[in-house]
Amino acid sequence: MPWSVSSCFITLVVLFLWRIEDIAEACRCAPVHLQQAFCNADVVIRAKVVGVEVVSGNTKYDIQQIKMFKGPDRVIHAIFTSSSSASCGVTLEINKEYLFTGSLNTDGRMHIVTCDFIQYWDDLNGTQKKSLTQRYRTGCACTIIRCSSLPCPVSAPDECLWTDWLLNDGQSGPQAKYSACLMNFDGSCAWYRGMAPSKK
Repeated sequence: MPWSVSSCFITLVVLFLWRIEDIAEACRCAPVHLQQAFCNADVVIRAKVVGVEVVSGNTKYDIQQIKMFKGPDRVIHAIFTSSSSASCGVTLEINKEYLFTGSLNTDGRMHIVTCDFIQYWDDLNGTQKKSLTQRYRTGCACTIIRCSSLPCPVSAPDECLWTDWLLNDGQSGPQAKYSACLMNFDGSCAWYRGMAPSKK
């Protein structure tokens, strides 16, 4: 193989591998606390997946909405996602109930990606389920900072350090499962289990 052809071939291989790596990293998501996911989402619903079809390159999941925690004043009958995992598409199971967080497109459709908080409803504990109705919403003025290694400084009073990651995978820690980051009356934020802060 002539040197010029070999050089072009090597260049194409490098570009191809770079592109593959770029695609692979496209769906890398920093884990989020359920409260963060709730506050950042346009829509948060509990729903059962009842059907699936491919529509114009996207996967459309027909759902039976059970409860709307956040979103438009209407029932959502379908959720859309990319048909490609490389484009952050999500694969769901039929006849399973999920908690979905997602976005509303300009056409009014609900869209989900890998980085959204999507979990089987039965895998949530009672505290998380109850917090979806009020507590998480009241904490949206606070910021949760994920701490995966020490030191983890707090740079502002409205921040809560999510330190579950120092002990385990984070999502199974006590702050993720039982706590909410809520604002005190002085404007600072702190973790609370159970009731929200109250005036003394």
